[in-house]
Amino acid sequence: MGSLAIHGKVDEFGFIKTPYRKVVNGRGTDDIHYLTADEEDRYSIAPVNTELDSDGKILAPNVTVRFGSGYPSISAKAVDYMDISPMQVFSVAAALIPFLENDDANRALMGSNM
Repeated sequence: MGSLAIHGKVDEFGFIKTPYRKVVNGRGTDDIHYLTADEEDRYSIAPVNTELDSDGKILAPNVTVRFGSGYPSISAKAVDYMDISPMQVFSVAAALIPFLENDDANRALMGSNM
Protein backbone atom coordinates (compact mmCIF):
# COMPACT_ATOMS: atom_id res chain seq x y z
CA MET A 1 0.00 0.00 0.00
CA GLY A 2 1.49 3.33 -1.06
CA SER A 3 -0.87 5.77 0.62
CA LEU A 4 -4.10 5.82 2.61
CA ALA A 5 -7.47 6.51 0.96
CA ILE A 6 -8.92 10.00 1.40
CA HIS A 7 -11.33 9.27 4.28
CA GLY A 8 -9.50 6.22 5.66
CA LYS A 9 -8.02 6.02 9.13
CA VAL A 10 -6.10 3.42 11.10
CA ASP A 11 -7.61 2.10 14.33
CA GLU A 12 -5.75 1.14 17.51
CA PHE A 13 -5.17 -2.40 16.19
CA GLY A 14 -3.67 -1.25 12.88
CA PHE A 15 -6.74 -1.98 10.72
CA ILE A 16 -7.77 0.54 8.07
CA LYS A 17 -11.31 1.85 8.53
CA THR A 18 -13.45 3.88 6.17
CA PRO A 19 -16.62 5.89 6.94
CA TYR A 20 -20.15 4.95 5.93
CA ARG A 21 -23.47 6.70 6.45
CA LYS A 22 -25.94 4.58 8.47
CA VAL A 23 -29.28 3.77 6.80
CA VAL A 24 -32.30 2.81 8.95
CA ASN A 25 -35.57 1.62 7.35
CA GLY A 26 -34.61 3.00 3.95
CA ARG A 27 -33.71 6.45 5.30
CA GLY A 28 -30.17 7.81 5.49
CA THR A 29 -29.22 9.16 8.91
CA ASP A 30 -26.51 11.62 9.89
CA ASP A 31 -24.64 8.90 11.82
CA ILE A 32 -21.22 8.05 10.39
CA HIS A 33 -19.77 4.63 11.28
CA TYR A 34 -16.22 3.56 10.47
CA LEU A 35 -15.95 -0.05 9.24
CA THR A 36 -12.98 -2.32 8.54
CA ALA A 37 -12.86 -4.47 5.39
CA ASP A 38 -14.07 -7.61 7.19
CA GLU A 39 -16.96 -5.68 8.79
CA GLU A 40 -17.99 -4.30 5.37
CA ASP A 41 -18.58 -7.86 4.10
CA ARG A 42 -21.43 -8.36 6.60
CA TYR A 43 -23.46 -5.32 5.53
CA SER A 44 -25.30 -4.17 2.41
CA ILE A 45 -23.71 -0.91 1.26
CA ALA A 46 -25.44 1.36 -1.27
CA PRO A 47 -23.42 3.65 -3.56
CA VAL A 48 -23.19 7.36 -2.80
CA ASN A 49 -25.20 8.27 -5.91
CA THR A 50 -28.35 6.51 -4.65
CA GLU A 51 -31.20 9.01 -5.05
CA LEU A 52 -32.64 10.38 -1.80
CA ASP A 53 -35.51 12.76 -1.12
CA SER A 54 -35.15 15.88 1.07
CA ASP A 55 -35.69 13.78 4.22
CA GLY A 56 -32.97 11.29 3.28
CA LYS A 57 -35.36 8.50 2.23
CA ILE A 58 -34.17 6.28 -0.63
CA LEU A 59 -36.47 6.95 -3.60
CA ALA A 60 -36.08 3.68 -5.53
CA PRO A 61 -37.90 0.61 -4.19
CA ASN A 62 -34.86 -1.59 -4.97
CA VAL A 63 -31.17 -0.68 -4.79
CA THR A 64 -28.09 -2.44 -6.15
CA VAL A 65 -25.71 -2.76 -3.21
CA ARG A 66 -22.30 -4.18 -2.39
CA PHE A 67 -22.68 -7.24 -0.15
CA GLY A 68 -19.73 -9.54 0.43
CA SER A 69 -18.21 -10.17 -2.99
CA GLY A 70 -21.45 -9.63 -4.94
CA TYR A 71 -23.78 -6.87 -6.09
CA PRO A 72 -27.38 -7.95 -5.39
CA SER A 73 -30.45 -5.78 -5.87
CA ILE A 74 -32.35 -5.54 -2.58
CA SER A 75 -35.23 -3.61 -1.03
CA ALA A 76 -34.36 -0.05 0.02
CA LYS A 77 -35.45 -0.91 3.57
CA ALA A 78 -32.79 -3.67 3.74
CA VAL A 79 -29.86 -1.30 3.05
CA ASP A 80 -27.51 -0.96 6.05
CA TYR A 81 -25.04 1.74 4.95
CA MET A 82 -24.23 4.18 2.14
CA ASP A 83 -20.86 5.38 0.88
CA ILE A 84 -20.17 8.99 1.85
CA SER A 85 -18.13 10.07 -1.17
CA PRO A 86 -17.46 8.84 -4.71
CA MET A 87 -13.75 9.55 -4.08
CA GLN A 88 -13.71 7.42 -0.92
CA VAL A 89 -11.58 4.64 -2.44
CA PHE A 90 -8.83 6.90 -3.82
CA SER A 91 -5.79 8.45 -2.17
CA VAL A 92 -5.31 12.21 -2.32
CA ALA A 93 -2.67 11.76 -5.05
CA ALA A 94 -4.95 9.60 -7.22
CA ALA A 95 -7.90 11.97 -6.71
CA LEU A 96 -5.87 14.80 -8.26
CA ILE A 97 -5.50 12.98 -11.61
CA PRO A 98 -8.09 14.43 -14.02
CA PHE A 99 -10.36 11.91 -15.75
CA LEU A 100 -8.78 9.02 -13.83
CA GLU A 101 -11.46 6.58 -15.00
CA ASN A 102 -10.44 7.14 -18.63
CA ASP A 103 -6.67 6.84 -18.14
CA ASP A 104 -4.57 3.81 -18.96
CA ALA A 105 -4.06 1.77 -15.76
CA ASN A 106 -0.25 2.00 -15.88
CA ARG A 107 -0.38 5.77 -16.43
CA ALA A 108 -2.83 6.25 -13.56
CA LEU A 109 -0.64 4.18 -11.20
CA MET A 110 2.44 6.16 -12.21
CA GLY A 111 0.62 9.46 -11.70
CA SER A 112 -0.68 8.54 -8.26
CA ASN A 113 2.84 7.59 -7.10
CA MET A 114 4.40 10.93 -8.05
